[in-house]
Formats: sequence, structure tokens, C-alpha cells
Amino acid sequence: MVDFSQLIQKDREERIKKHFEGTFLDYLEIVKKDTSVCMLAHERMYRTIVDQEVEIINTVENPRLRRIYGNDVIKRYNFFKDNFFGIDKVLMKIVRYFNTAAMKGEESRQVLYLVGPVGAGKSSIMEALKKGLEMSDPIYAIKGCPMREEPLHLVPNHLREKFEDLLNVKIEGDLCPVCRYRLKNEYDGEFERFPIETVDFSIRSRKGIGVVPPVDPNNQDTSVLVGSVDISKLDLYPEDDPRVMSLNGAFNVGNRGIVEFIEVFKNEVEYLHTMITATQEKSIPAPGKSSMIYFDGIIVAHSNEAEWNKFKSDHTNEAILDRIVKIEVPYCLELNEEIKIYNKTLNKSNFTAHVAPHTIEVASMFAILTRLTPSNKVNPLIKLKIYNGEEIVEKGSAKKIDIQELREEAPREGMTGISPRFIMKALDQAIAESEHDCINPIGLLETLIKEVKELSIGDDTKKSYLNFLQNVIKKEYNEILENEVTKAFIHGYREQAEDLFNNYLDHAEAYVNKTKIKDVSTGEELEPDETFLKSIEEQINITSTAAKGFRQDVTSYMFYVMRNGGKIDYTCYQPLKEAIEKKLTVSVRELSRVVTQTKVRDKEQKEKYNAMVEEMKKNGYCEHCCNVILKYASNNLWKD
Repeated sequence: MVDFSQLIQKDREERIKKHFEGTFLDYLEIVKKDTSVCMLAHERMYRTIVDQEVEIINTVENPRLRRIYGNDVIKRYNFFKDNFFGIDKVLMKIVRYFNTAAMKGEESRQVLYLVGPVGAGKSSIMEALKKGLEMSDPIYAIKGCPMREEPLHLVPNHLREKFEDLLNVKIEGDLCPVCRYRLKNEYDGEFERFPIETVDFSIRSRKGIGVVPPVDPNNQDTSVLVGSVDISKLDLYPEDDPRVMSLNGAFNVGNRGIVEFIEVFKNEVEYLHTMITATQEKSIPAPGKSSMIYFDGIIVAHSNEAEWNKFKSDHTNEAILDRIVKIEVPYCLELNEEIKIYNKTLNKSNFTAHVAPHTIEVASMFAILTRLTPSNKVNPLIKLKIYNGEEIVEKGSAKKIDIQELREEAPREGMTGISPRFIMKALDQAIAESEHDCINPIGLLETLIKEVKELSIGDDTKKSYLNFLQNVIKKEYNEILENEVTKAFIHGYREQAEDLFNNYLDHAEAYVNKTKIKDVSTGEELEPDETFLKSIEEQINITSTAAKGFRQDVTSYMFYVMRNGGKIDYTCYQPLKEAIEKKLTVSVRELSRVVTQTKVRDKEQKEKYNAMVEEMKKNGYCEHCCNVILKYASNNLWKD
């Protein structure tokens, strides 16, 4: 049983431990012990990301990922792991930006700008960064400072070199006008007495996280960015007195943290110049007639591509463009990862409907097909499979198609097409309209067709999308379903496949090395069984003249995988996997066809049919969707 009072008490104690209040002298002792407490904003963000561990993907051990990424080093950050799929290289670029900025390179003085189509994940990446800051440890700041600034700013310029040597840190920045006034008038310049405290980050409370939404051009005012002058105090103090300032703009609250510009290019150029000054000069204008204020923060902007292209086309914006680090955030083009996007969203919802196998897969296939650029080298479905790391088998051997060439001929791929939001709306609608609290690929395809017909897009694009749904995907699903129904007839399918695989490997290895095989039962040494080998190979049309080369390829590949610590099973070499599956299913395909289509079954057929239904249920089907799928199979598959 959960003890809520204990949970609350433990959290309160941890927060008390992290809270600090003391003088500047106390803070200096803390810095002496741990210089990381005064790190700048970019380094803090970088450490927040990498401290949650980084997984280095060894593509040698994973043939599928090697086909997608080649020999590239792929890093997956736990910080992003549960919420972002299929954009590993985009996330690597973002982390690389923070890494170089943390080392105070040129990128520390540039705006990080994310551009991409609607629903690609730009805002979600931004939210992840902001939430990461919220969960990070509190920072030390001058108590009462509206900028939550670094306490080391209290050190006068003439003493800084000595303090830097003693503390082994670099002191950047100056006191804001408010703290400068307080130091002189409240503490008589005795900066060592100035109070210091720890402060945390909060999106809702605007602590260390500032957000700038697009503003109506007719009402734009830079006070949204840098604060304003409190008119009610002008009768009491001069206009250049810090006491008249309200430092509550996005840059003020986002100092030492992050400032987000939403749909950034919808703002006036005056806004953008303030943004560039903040990142390039590390200072922002003070409201009224005061001096510039030091700013240490991450500026992240994002927008859709149309706005970027419009802004870029104006040559007067070159100075701003030169101070932007642009990272494209395209749609996911990897089927397995696209499926994870919808599963994650459905798992977070309150929907309880049963989702039949391949339902999400069918929706994901459609989404990705709409995002792919046509190629003369392969058809769209083959391209989808290549981008998913699948091996394309033709005439008994893997078809060599350079994935890099496909990418190079379509540099903007993934920047157009159907968004995940469209797919989720179709899934929501299919679930809401389901009478049996269950959705399946057949029903979802109909929903998608209906939704596409209502889209406001060009006729040619709409025709292409409908062709994907009504022909390409439907045909692919029919093949998937036929294999699945047929496999359901075979008891212990995987075990039988593994047995065939191991036997084939033993005989192929003996054939290639010109050795004999020892019978496990009798101990007798036997010649490799070429008849058995041929019975597997003929399933993928390997001729007798090509058989020797195929057997050599199989054994060489298996030794390669073993040497690199990979796992050996019947699925690891695609041509052989396909041959074994065909060998297993061809013997029962006719039987499954007859039993599925038969309206009135005899006792034996009924037993086989019931056994098949039970096997399909084990594979994720419910009673209702199993009936729907099998009716569909009997009407649409195995047509004579």
C-alpha cells in the first residue's frame, strides 16, 4: 500500500536539502568546491540532456539499422527516448548545437531555429527542453534579482582576474541595473554581504523559461521581450532610475534558462533584431533610458517552412540569417518508428478499444508513402521498406539498392505529406465509430479513404493518396494477411522455422567446406543432403547453378554475424528467412484457403478452423476482429 504522507515528506525533505540561502561569501565557498554551479545556460542544457545517459548504437550488431544508417555512429539520448521516434539524426544535431555552445564556440551566440512541416515535432522538442530544465537542479542567484542573475556578477571588474584565478572559473556578465542600485544603496558597495539563494525553473511561473508567441504587428511592443517602465512610478523617480523598471519581459524571465519564439517570422523585424542582439552581444536593451543588460540564455525559435522561405528570400534579412543555426525537423520516414508514435499517443489516451494487428502499421504505411519523393530506381512501397531497413529480395538474393543515393536524389524528403495528427484523427474517428469497441485494418482503410476525400489538397495529390490506400497498401495488407492466416495453421511455427534454419545451416556449411555431417542419433557421418537444401532454395527460385554461391553467401554471412557478436536465428538473413517461410507455408496454403472459404465444414475442417482462430487470438486478435478478418480473407484472398 502506498504511504502518501511518506512520499510527500520525502519530497519535501529533498527540496529543503536543495534550497540554499546565504551571503555571497557563502556562495564563494560553494563555487570553490564545485565550479559547475556557475555554468552558463547552454552548458546546463547540454548536461541536462546527456546526464540521462546516451546509447551508442552499434550498427554492426543490428543488420536492420546498418541498412538504414550504414557505418554512421548513432546516438540515442534517454532524454528524448520515450517521446521522439524516427528523428535520431535531428536530435543528434540539436545536442551537437548545445555541445559546441557549451564550449563557448560561435554557436553559443546564435539562435537555434527549428523548421519543418506541421506536426513534425518542433513544438514537442521545445516542450521537452523546457521540461528538462524544470526537472533540473535549482541554480544559485542573487536574491530578489528580476533577472535571477549569476552571483559572481557582484565581483567588481578590478577584482575579477584575482577571483577567477582563485576559483578557477571565468566570470562573464555584469550586474543588472536593479542589483547595481541595491548594491550601492542597500549594502554600501559591500558585495560580500549581498544575499544569495537557490531558485528553480518553472514554465507556469515564468522562472527561467520565457515564451514569445507571435503578436499582432499593429500592437507589437518590445516590452514583451525586455520589460517596460512603470508609469505610476515616474512621478517619484527619474526615467533612468532602476526603480521604475518592470523587468518582466521574455528575455528577463528567460535569463539563465531558455526563451522560445513561436512562429518566429510572424513577428516584426524589430523583434528579431532584439533577439539577435540578445544572442550575439549577450545583452538586451533596458526599458527606459538605462544601459544594456547582460543576458545569458538559450534562444530557440521555430516555424513552418513557408515562413522560413519567405523570410529567407528577402536579402535585407541576411544579417539575421547569418546568426541562425537552422535544423530541419522532417516527418518520420521509418515505418517501425512511425508505428511507435501512434502507439505512444493511443497509450496516453483513455481509449479502451482493441486494436487488431497491423492496424497501426497500415496507417503508418500510408503516412510515410505520402511523404516519400517518387524515384525512378524503385517504386514507393519498395522505397518505404528500404527506409525501414528491410532487405529487398529478388530472385533469391538481396537486391542492392543504395539508400544514400535515394536520399541524395530527394533532399527535401519528409518535409511534405500527411502529418501524424491527420492519422491520429482518423484513428480516433475509427475508434469512436466502432460498434464492437475494436478497430482493424480494413475499417481503418475505409476511414482514411473518407478523410482523404475531404482534404483540401490538389486533385493530383488526392488521386495519389487514394491510390496508396485503395491499391498499394490494400495489396500489401492482403499479402501480410495471407501469410498470417496460413501461419496460423502451423502449430509451433517459429520452432519449426528455427529447426529448418539450423538444418539448412548444418548442411550448407558441410557442403561449402566439403565435410560430412554427424547424425546426432546414430553418430553416423553423412554427406550433406542436397535434396533438402534444394527444397528450401527453390522457394525463392534459386537455380542449381546459383545454389553453390547462395550457400557460400549464407555461411559467410552467419560467420560474420557471429564474429561481431550478433544473434543467429532464422530471421537474420532475409533471403533464407523468406525461403524458410515459403517452405513452411506452401504446404498448408491450399488447406487454409479451403477451410477459410468453406461455408459448411466437416468435423476435421471445423477442428482445423477453430485451431487457426485460437492461434490468431494468441497473435493479438479478439473474437470480433478475428471474424471480420477471416470473412475478408475468404472474400478477397485466394480468388480462383
